[in-house]
Amino acid sequence: MNAPDELLPVGLEDALPERARRITSAMRAVLDAMDGHGYDRVRPPLVEFEQSLAGRMDGVATRRMVRFTDPDSLRTLALRSDITVQVGRIAATGLAAATRPLRLCYAGDVAFLSASQLDPARQRLQMGAELIGADSVGAASEVVSVAIDALKAAGVANISVDFTLPDLVDTLAEESLPLDPAQRDAVRRELDTKDAGGLRDVGGDAYLPLLYATGDFDEAIDKLAALDAGGALTSRIEGLRAIAEAIGGRARVTLDPTERHGFEYQSWFGFTLYGEGARGALGRGGTYTIRGSEEAATGFSLYMDPLLDALGSSHGDEIQKMFLPIGHDRDAAARLRTIGWRTVAAVEAGDDAKALGCSHILDGREPKLL
Repeated sequence: MNAPDELLPVGLEDALPERARRITSAMRAVLDAMDGHGYDRVRPPLVEFEQSLAGRMDGVATRRMVRFTDPDSLRTLALRSDITVQVGRIAATGLAAATRPLRLCYAGDVAFLSASQLDPARQRLQMGAELIGADSVGAASEVVSVAIDALKAAGVANISVDFTLPDLVDTLAEESLPLDPAQRDAVRRELDTKDAGGLRDVGGDAYLPLLYATGDFDEAIDKLAALDAGGALTSRIEGLRAIAEAIGGRARVTLDPTERHGFEYQSWFGFTLYGEGARGALGRGGTYTIRGSEEAATGFSLYMDPLLDALGSSHGDEIQKMFLPIGHDRDAAARLRTIGWRTVAAVEAGDDAKALGCSHILDGREPKLL
């Protein structure tokens, strides 16, 4: 049994060889897909000033960040909990003069002070892409398409995309379905919980039909359009239809216009990604504004744990390993590695090839099945 000081904190775990290999394989596939669409990779630091991490996006909660004092500046530092905000900083500073729209992608670990009820992990690998300098239907269509292609490249099957309108209540409350500021918060809360009775209790009767404008996209968007008597949602509805059309048959599209979980800083458009076999959402994205530069952007983030769930344990069967006996032909071994073989070289004469997980042995210049 491990001594107490050898155990990891709650919410943290090691990725042992098989899992680490699967993580690396999936991450490479996702990054290659984003690179193929012209998204350049950036690598922000793991630690930044807390103020910088909290100041670039609305809804970023510093209470979930691991914070400590910088011994040099005596300012508060924090471990990043979302790489999206760092990409926003890079766009607003180091790449401020770059041509827009700016396409950036990333992959890296994020950390949290404590686990949430929905996700016990306090460290996770986040991957994503951001299209900066564009807030349009075309930008949203591209970002959703890139997200789908990235998941397909990793091997995810039966992808579905659920659209939402994060600013729906505010948009309707301005004129079409008026609410005072206090009521808006209450109506949002009851819509979040899908509580029809609670919605009536807070004076949100007019918003009740929104609870039923959900499900398969074609049917749900027609229901939403029928509710939009004042025309406040016309442009958004047209935008959603265009994005869905761009997806075509590559993924199932659904609509839940009042969903706000995970959309703390998105503006008019948000989407959640699901895949067969995953226990939860594979990722989320949408439109937002980078605070400070006030630049519009559209992007998405994917998370590795649910992605591995979707891939299943049989995804990416391990490349066969070949045992290299003492005195083997090094040129032959190097040639075989270039075509995909993994090699394990003997360091002592008594090394057991099968015990080391090898399926083949180098016999002269060619692999031989054990």
